[in-house]
Amino acid sequence: MKVESFEDLNIYQQARELTNKIYAVTRNEPFARDYGLVDQIRRASVSIMSNIAEGFERENNTEFIYFLYIAKGSCGEIRAQLTVALDQKYIDGDTCKDLIDRCRKISGMLNNLITYLKDSKFKGTKFKKPPVKPWSEQVKELLERTKNKPLNS
Repeated sequence: MKVESFEDLNIYQQARELTNKIYAVTRNEPFARDYGLVDQIRRASVSIMSNIAEGFERENNTEFIYFLYIAKGSCGEIRAQLTVALDQKYIDGDTCKDLIDRCRKISGMLNNLITYLKDSKFKGTKFKKPPVKPWSEQVKELLERTKNKPLNS
């Protein structure tokens, strides 16, 4: 399958699914009343998706890797926030485990993508060089452009 946009990436789809699950659990009482934690965990989940998208759109491996590391950090942030939610009895152990497992899976996928990009010879479309014309064609074009132009003396 050819990847034409960040939406085509399985890792982005997994991050989107995680975000939807985070939004769902944070709508439930008593979690919903802890506005600070709700805001923080939602922002961290959206950060994963957003950084995958932004890095992909930069069209070069170096910047993509940078944004993937930020997304990976957000996975860790969510795991920490989920333990706070568990300790405060906002979510049950099974829900916490499921969401943490999802975060770990996404984090592993991010790590694999980072490793792949670091090892790739392709550095991104931003650095794609235009094809070089043969010397004879370049000379011919130059002669055509200078034809009928007065010489400067």
